Amino acid sequence: MGEPFRGHTGSVQSVSFSADDGRIVSGSVDKTIRLWDAETGQSLGEPLRGHAHSVLSVSFSPDGRRILSGSFDKTIRLWDADTCLPVGDSLQAHTCRVQAVSFSPNGRHVITASWLTIQLWDIETGQALGEPLQGHTDFVLSISFSPDGRRIVSGSSDKTIRLWDAETGHSLGGPLRGHTNWVLSVSFSPDGRRIVSGSSDHTVRLWDTETGQSLGEPLRGHTGHVQCVSFSPDGRRIVSGSVDKTIRLWDAETGQSPGEPLQGHTHYVQSASLSLDARRILFGSESTATRLQDTGISQISDQQSPPITNPSNNPSSQAPSPQTNQPHNSIHSLHFRPGPHFSPPGFDDCKLSEEGWVSSSDRLLYWVPPNNRHGLQSSHVLTIPTNSHLRSTWIDFSNFCCGTDWTRCRK
Repeated sequence: MGEPFRGHTGSVQSVSFSADDGRIVSGSVDKTIRLWDAETGQSLGEPLRGHAHSVLSVSFSPDGRRILSGSFDKTIRLWDADTCLPVGDSLQAHTCRVQAVSFSPNGRHVITASWLTIQLWDIETGQALGEPLQGHTDFVLSISFSPDGRRIVSGSSDKTIRLWDAETGHSLGGPLRGHTNWVLSVSFSPDGRRIVSGSSDHTVRLWDTETGQSLGEPLRGHTGHVQCVSFSPDGRRIVSGSVDKTIRLWDAETGQSPGEPLQGHTHYVQSASLSLDARRILFGSESTATRLQDTGISQISDQQSPPITNPSNNPSSQAPSPQTNQPHNSIHSLHFRPGPHFSPPGFDDCKLSEEGWVSSSDRLLYWVPPNNRHGLQSSHVLTIPTNSHLRSTWIDFSNFCCGTDWTRCRK
């Protein structure tokens, strides 16, 4: 659908539609946020500047008047979507990078995720509400409010999903287990009865929010880590984006993927968001551009088909009715991920495997210990955290050489 939206000078980490589908917001490792006209692709105003490091997550408020951003600089910022100016001072939200942010459906509260914790905030006062939500044993990578704002869902690199009471901060039941690797993205269905999750085990899963049970078999088709997942606003479809450079659409009832995956991307998909009418997909990738793409599916067949159910055939797994008063479930990128691609100069498709080997052009370069495989800061910098989450060790690949070319590194 036209040319990519160009303007960022670093990879696009997070994208989202406004509630009316008229505007797009994107966040990038170039430390900026940009607004775009969803129809023309034109940049709206100047870039939003203020973060001192990569912008990892962005979200529109439900009324479209404000934008929330979270950054590697450990802060969250609120912006006026019309003037592109900051609203108040930044909040020193956490002691580590802010991985994900999300507005509550009424726009009064926001949640942020960093390291092992989730924090609820009053957006007007800037005050933290209660103690951090704790329970995950590794990085919290994705968060989302339920449509009624009463619950929060989180996904983590500890391979689990957790549900929380947004009022009390208490965990609702035990962790949801089933994925065999990091849970990179989670999102509620529009009626709040189901959760969809994407994982680095290459699968998409559906869950019953009341029982915590997995609904049916995992949705298989991607050949790489599933970075982002979301329901369509009518709850009938699921969109998923993967490092295999494809976007897939799924029938939320049958678990089938109608048609072929959307391909043609030259970089792996970092984040995605589905338009209200489900006809367009917005995605950001490791490239510096944001792109809109037609889903190619005007409507999933209305014919009856066997639904995905839990073992007790709980009716809560049935398709929900549309809800138009909720914000988009924007899908936030995973900035530290267990299989990133990066490109030190002179090599093709350099990557870190799940076993910890960094290889390129079918050659092993070096091995990274299990506790240090947390991903990239940019296309040429691999960040390796130490035992303390307040510090990190950086390896700069901008002048990297291997083989006979190593002699160029010494003068």
